[in-house]
Amino acid sequence: MSDFSKQLPVAIGCDHAGYTYKDAIKAHLEALGWQVKDFGTHGPDSVDYPDFAHPTAASVESGESAFGVLICGSANGVAITANKHEGIRAGLCWHNDVAKLVRQHNNANMICLPARFLSSEEALQLVETFINTEFEGGRHATRVNKITCS
Repeated sequence: MSDFSKQLPVAIGCDHAGYTYKDAIKAHLEALGWQVKDFGTHGPDSVDYPDFAHPTAASVESGESAFGVLICGSANGVAITANKHEGIRAGLCWHNDVAKLVRQHNNANMICLPARFLSSEEALQLVETFINTEFEGGRHATRVNKITCS
């Protein structure tokens, strides 16, 4: 069971290293009944990841999207960028257990995938795990509530 509502679309974005993964994930999500807002990029030409991570994160931050998916070579750049947005908890995921824990313990609302270190099949599995894992709340909610710097 998921905490995410299909009443809202999924925001997805990437840089040049992740565009083929983005297209595969987008098609997979649409096959599962999700609407997807694609913030690009759409090809292999070198681009600056913040140009795509910021609007993707902003869509989640504003409540226009249920959650977000970001992909770049290492996933570090897009994760750092997304986490600059208030209320965004973007988790870098390279293993299925990590994708589960960022939802269960951190209530992540964005998953960041390292395209250079995952197969396409692994990326799809991580997104599925992320979507289908609920936040546990309890002691984890207390911790998550301490994240914001205000």
